[in-house]
Amino acid sequence: MKKLYILILRSYLGPLILTFFIALFILVMQFLWKYIDDLVGKGLQWQVIGELLFYASTTFVPLALPLAILLSSLMTFGNLGERYELVAIKSAGISLRTVMKPLVVLSVLISIFAFFFSNNILPVTNLKFKSILYDVRQQKLALNIREGIFYNGIEGYTMRIGKKEKDGVTIRDIMIYDHTSRMGNTTVTRAEWGRMEQSADGATLDLTLYNGYNYDEKTDRRNERNRPFQRTYFAEQYRRFDLSDFKMMRTNEELFRNHYQMLNLKQLTQAEDSLLRETDMRLSGLLRSTEISYSFNNQLDSAYMSRIPDTLKPVNRLPVISSLDKTGTLQVYELALNAARNTKSNIEFNKADIEARLVLIRKHQVEWHRKFTLSIACLVLFFIG
Repeated sequence: MKKLYILILRSYLGPLILTFFIALFILVMQFLWKYIDDLVGKGLQWQVIGELLFYASTTFVPLALPLAILLSSLMTFGNLGERYELVAIKSAGISLRTVMKPLVVLSVLISIFAFFFSNNILPVTNLKFKSILYDVRQQKLALNIREGIFYNGIEGYTMRIGKKEKDGVTIRDIMIYDHTSRMGNTTVTRAEWGRMEQSADGATLDLTLYNGYNYDEKTDRRNERNRPFQRTYFAEQYRRFDLSDFKMMRTNEELFRNHYQMLNLKQLTQAEDSLLRETDMRLSGLLRSTEISYSFNNQLDSAYMSRIPDTLKPVNRLPVISSLDKTGTLQVYELALNAARNTKSNIEFNKADIEARLVLIRKHQVEWHRKFTLSIACLVLFFIG
């Protein structure tokens, strides 16, 4: 019987591992096609790309593992039936339930591991993956100054290079617009040739310009017609540009830690309870503020209310209003109208806030149940296969 169990397990584990990595590879390729525009042309290091793909592939395990179990179970029992091995096993007096026993035990163990993975590992990988993906998407395109094309990737400057020499350092026919003063194209630098080099750490771009002019158009806000023009010749000029914006800055992961996809079962329960308490407090505060605005509703004379006829005829005004003149009455109506408008705005604002909190609570509940879906899917798809 042990040899039979080993045969069944070997027939099952091979297709399981193969289909799992094939499904995972397809999902990672889909991820690359989806975010290809956010990855290309930013000069990302291989370490960052490898880390991003590793965490992305980890988040795809809940999709790849049930699919692998389904396909491997189909392939295993299909091959056993095609080669008449199941017939030989049954003719030996061994039932199908006995044949499935090792695979059922293995599927239960995989389901237990899947639950542990969903509850403990997946929230951490989601946190790492979302934070790296956010940093990559916020990353600026790498410095790429091409010949004859205006480049404005460096903040506050626009430059054009007429020609680059083969050494990649010497440049000719340089034009630089300085927009740091935010006064338009009032400061321009032109040079016949120069040298362009990046620092060793890539933090700065160093330009050494030769045989050029600085053009500066002064502006006088008190007299727009008075715009003196200044031109200065230089034999050599050194310019340094800050490239710190082109470096990938890592965001603090604590900013994403409270997201429902980054929480385990215990944390989801605590977060849901906190959201429910906050929602109840918000609703109670809304009711209290409404009662304060219309406190006279509770103070109306019940006898007076009972005397209001149930018809469409207008009722007599309150005695307080009846004692006022026309101007006072209009002021009272205006105050009442403003109070009603303010209360309506307050109710609409709190309604939108409470509805958003309820949606967030439902997302926490869905994520709480999702922790069990991977384990259940592994078992169900095994028996389906």
